[in-house]
Amino acid sequence: MKKVYFDSAATTSVSENVVKAMTACLTNDYGNPSSTHSFGRSAKSLVEQARKNIAKQLKVSASEIIFTSGGTEADNFVLNSAVRDLGVKRIITSKIEHHAIGHSAEALQGCFDTIVDYVMTDENGSVVLSSLEELLQEDKGKTLVSLMHVNNELGNILDIEKTSEICQKHNALFHSDTVQSIGHYDVDLSKVKVDFCAVSAHKFHGPKGVGFVFMRKNTGLNSLIFGGGQERGFRAGTESTHNIVGLDVAFKDVYENLEKDSTYVKGLKRYFIEEVTKAIPSIKFNGLSGDMEKSTYTLVNMLLPVTAQKALIVLFQLDLKGIACSKGSACQSGSSKGSHVLTEILHGEDMQKPSLRFSFSKYNTKAEIDYVIDVLKEFVA
Repeated sequence: MKKVYFDSAATTSVSENVVKAMTACLTNDYGNPSSTHSFGRSAKSLVEQARKNIAKQLKVSASEIIFTSGGTEADNFVLNSAVRDLGVKRIITSKIEHHAIGHSAEALQGCFDTIVDYVMTDENGSVVLSSLEELLQEDKGKTLVSLMHVNNELGNILDIEKTSEICQKHNALFHSDTVQSIGHYDVDLSKVKVDFCAVSAHKFHGPKGVGFVFMRKNTGLNSLIFGGGQERGFRAGTESTHNIVGLDVAFKDVYENLEKDSTYVKGLKRYFIEEVTKAIPSIKFNGLSGDMEKSTYTLVNMLLPVTAQKALIVLFQLDLKGIACSKGSACQSGSSKGSHVLTEILHGEDMQKPSLRFSFSKYNTKAEIDYVIDVLKEFVA
């Protein structure tokens, strides 16, 4: 059976360079980075070199990079510590954030009586920045704003620089989930004045189970995990050296080849939009995902013009044909609930139709796109 993977927004394949580097690390550099003998020092040097490499690319200090198990831990770390340690009384976020933010905010509301306010989003699911400005003008105590840079379901891009300026103007802390943007865009954190952001390696051909939080100097967060004081006291627990090495290699590779690879993937997305529109003229694109300028080049999210009955079997049918994609967000796969993001922007009959997210990587081809579109056309017909 032909196998086609179009679910890179959920996770990417691990690159060959990353596998080689991680295997070498597991074989040769297995010492505990906290140990003072040569084995430990060797492992520690790999961890610190990775930290320096990442910081250099993002134009920040190495001390501002704290390794985590991924984006979810990084998001939880920032929100929880901000409330517990920084005296944050209010979180401003949106209803289209990843659940790592949405559920964290709800939990803090329940445990600490934290005020949670939501910015308005427009009919395409984009954050209305004038709504953010209005909320920040209200005096409800120290505030943390948490808005994602690139939406993981719709691909809509937040004007992160403008958002940071608004937050600075009103003395609010700004956190951004950048899991779908860092590794796909050249982000200069010396210019974009976010206080915190979350990154995950498996979104750009690195391993699962590792990522980092950028934490600007002197923001005052404290560890949520207590133990040996690793990661400068911000995240206890023996560092996963091989995973950090994998993150380092993936990060280096993606930025060394960013212009070439992003141009190629943009071409794939453009081709997908053109061909699927020809094949199924009544298809609709959710949010701004069909707009090459206003959404990320890595994904499209579209509404299939089929009945509610056929909607129930669409992923099953695609899987039978060897096609991997997501119905809504992959983080909800297996859940009986619909996508909270699509619920915000779809209405009436469209709520009953299947929405599919196809996300691309440098390993995909136009021939694979042709195959997928043929299968979709046959299914719709």
